[in-house]
Amino acid sequence: MFLDVLRRRNPRFIEAAQALHREGRIPANAYVIDLDAIEGNARILKDEATRLGLKTFAMTKQFGRSRSACRAIMRGGIDSAVAVDMACAKATHRAGMKVGHLGHLQQVARAEADGAASVLKPDYWTVFNETKAQEAAAGAKAAGRVQNLLARIHAEGDTFYRGHEGGFAAADIVTVANWLDSLDGGRFAGITTFPALLFDHQARKVLPTPNLATLTKTAEALAKAGRSDIEINAPGTTSSVLLAALAEAGATQCEPGNGLHGTTALHVVEDLPELPAMLYLTEVSHLSGGKAYCFGGGFYIDPIFPDYDVKAIVSAEPTVAASALRSVEVPPPSAIDYYAMIDATGPAAPRPGDTAIFGFRGQAFVTRAYVVGVSGISADAPKVETIENTAGETAAWPV
Repeated sequence: MFLDVLRRRNPRFIEAAQALHREGRIPANAYVIDLDAIEGNARILKDEATRLGLKTFAMTKQFGRSRSACRAIMRGGIDSAVAVDMACAKATHRAGMKVGHLGHLQQVARAEADGAASVLKPDYWTVFNETKAQEAAAGAKAAGRVQNLLARIHAEGDTFYRGHEGGFAAADIVTVANWLDSLDGGRFAGITTFPALLFDHQARKVLPTPNLATLTKTAEALAKAGRSDIEINAPGTTSSVLLAALAEAGATQCEPGNGLHGTTALHVVEDLPELPAMLYLTEVSHLSGGKAYCFGGGFYIDPIFPDYDVKAIVSAEPTVAASALRSVEVPPPSAIDYYAMIDATGPAAPRPGDTAIFGFRGQAFVTRAYVVGVSGISADAPKVETIENTAGETAAWPV
């Protein structure tokens, strides 16, 4: 699905990745990042957010918290990250980014709260309940600081992915805010939810969820109680063209993730300002029964999309030609993706060692893929900057 957009909008990226793989500089089973493009995308998002008065925190999980990608994003003007979990927080901290937001989506485990408060020192920390708020405040107090706390809220009719539920009742927000302010080491700073925006397949547009209206209504209740200077964190399906809608709804913070590498669902149906900047690369291992088996480990077919014909560019030479496209059977999520199976019938059948290029709306952090940052593509001088695991640590490759 994203391969069509990649071929049309960033063909030099595909060809550079293929050439580097042919030269033995990029491993199979790797998410590859166009660092020039991701820097440009970050600048587009940051400039629009600044124009609208929005704070911007980069989500890094999709590209495996790559250090070189984090640095490219910082060069683009975004110096803070949102950490979806403690692994994100530690990786982006090592890369030199500030931890702008911690605790959303995943809360911080009890034994990690003190270290998070004293070492990571997040600007904002989301809490789902009183216990987690007390742990965050106690950690901050021990570190000699006061922690800005965001209350995760929910109301009847709000939309949450299964397993993402939790938070305070929006109707109780004034009481919650007063209680958070009473904590030694903590202060109430604002409210958050997820997702605030969501792609609608039928409309082929990104639309506000009921959660965004809940944020707006809850902010109004806080204003009536005398709390007008609060943060409203509204993540979900973030591209530069959608930031105005968030600002209009009262949001003060945005958290681009797939938008940084041009792979939100909206990027499939519209040419947005951000360029596609991430692909998945692997290679053919062997042939069997009319199929070319390519190395797996990083396949992630996002369940937000209906089933579609997955294709790959399979070639021994750099190319984006339609003639190199082949259909691929990817193992279902219930299986381990040791291999995917490429159609090997007809002329110019794939051979062992051929490069295979895929375009996914990636979630590298849930895979066992390598993550490779490549600079210089825009200047036709590609250079591998980092080869890492999905925790942003240097990988032992080739051995």
